[in-house]
Amino acid sequence: MNTRIPISAPVNFISPEPYEPQAFNNAAEAVDALTALYERNTSFLIDGFGDLAQGGPIAGRYRAFYPQVALETTSFGHIDTRLAYGHVTSPGLYTTTITRPTLFRHYLKEQLGHLMRNHQVPVIVSESATPIPLHFAFAEGAHVEASAGGLVDMQLRDIFDTPDLAVTDDEIANGEYEPKPGEPHPLAPFTAQRIDYSLARLSHYTATSANHFQNFVLFTNYQFYVDEFCAYARKLMADGGEGYTAFVEPGNIITKPGDTEASEGVSLGRLPQMPAYHLKMKGHAGITLVNIGVGPSNAKTITDHIAVLRPHAWLMLGHCAGLRNSQRLGDYVLAHAYVREDHVLDDDIPVWVPIPALAEVQQALEDAVEEVTGYEGFELKRIMRTGTVATIDNRNWELRDQRGPVKRLSQSRAIALDMESATIAANGFRFRVPYGTLLCVSDKPLHGELKLPGMATAFYKTQVSQHLQIGIRALQKLGAMPQERLHSRKLRSFFETAFQ
Repeated sequence: MNTRIPISAPVNFISPEPYEPQAFNNAAEAVDALTALYERNTSFLIDGFGDLAQGGPIAGRYRAFYPQVALETTSFGHIDTRLAYGHVTSPGLYTTTITRPTLFRHYLKEQLGHLMRNHQVPVIVSESATPIPLHFAFAEGAHVEASAGGLVDMQLRDIFDTPDLAVTDDEIANGEYEPKPGEPHPLAPFTAQRIDYSLARLSHYTATSANHFQNFVLFTNYQFYVDEFCAYARKLMADGGEGYTAFVEPGNIITKPGDTEASEGVSLGRLPQMPAYHLKMKGHAGITLVNIGVGPSNAKTITDHIAVLRPHAWLMLGHCAGLRNSQRLGDYVLAHAYVREDHVLDDDIPVWVPIPALAEVQQALEDAVEEVTGYEGFELKRIMRTGTVATIDNRNWELRDQRGPVKRLSQSRAIALDMESATIAANGFRFRVPYGTLLCVSDKPLHGELKLPGMATAFYKTQVSQHLQIGIRALQKLGAMPQERLHSRKLRSFFETAFQ
């Protein structure tokens, strides 16, 4: 029978053998070492938990640590300043903890490779001082408490480390982290425990594994776009894929090129809060679509978590209220500025911080509209306006005294109103993920043009397919750009981490 460790008793830590730090001048070899260390330490925790769950004796507290990678430079030597990332700003010691190195293998190889080339110094792989929580040691989908038949009379936290939310934050990404004297500087925008937290949340909210997410992400606020995306992806798979390697739906249901039906996965009884769909390509170069529903809270929540995967770009495709008399239902709005009245990010990025339009994304979206619609140059103005999008947190703002909101909208030169776009753009700015917005006018409340049921059905049938194709084409254009151009210096602050 298991016996609880008395609180007053000295704690006997049971850990793997200490890991001797190793220096590497080859990025692939460094990632191999990080992977081996991570697998060793997580297996140690899982095996220890399994023994106790089967009724084994409790001999102490099990503890294993995240791997760590470090770089130290003593020189202000000239680096390639054209790159927005891949170098440190000043001499010193820089470190970051690492999790799921297999999932992040390509990313880690690229980031470490840039550092080695820019600074001509090795990176050091070692064990950090941050314990791996038992919950994060298990693979996705594991139910730790459910399998702990032999541990029902005790608390897991008495024997294993559990997630410490006190140190799981966004201080680094928000530019608020200040190392204490003698402490190393951060090498990456997220710590291992922060990443693990988001990976678990991603699976919960989207019902798909983190390894299925692609580097180019579409967000939408209507199911119609999901239906169209699924039809498009299934046809692609049936026709051989055209370069895409699989289509993944919630429940990790996988359809492969040449198939007309899924070959893997389990159909869900009900969809999750924000279902995700992945049109996969080698190197995570495909497209992920997430239906975030309506409202800024969901928009912030999902981008908080997808950001740890370090995507190359995300776009908002959704419906909006047109605010100008010259607009028609079905017209497009390309956002080049945002009025932020969503409030969900006020504590992370103040409203006085401008959220600029990104030239590469804007050009890709405009070019995609031209290609899909056939309109060019001055003729494009017939169906699309570029301007300010206002995002609010009150869906029924029309029912309040309109003098205040309408005055603010007019003063800001807003041409469209929605509940998600500014949130997604602001979180992209905050997390250094290139962002953009292309909306479709679905009603004009200031002019009494509200969608009636029959009108709405006709509108969706004619516009959703075209709008989605524009978004897909824009992401394909961004994917064809050199990554160094897309991840530009425009999103970097005075003191940035070396990792993108």
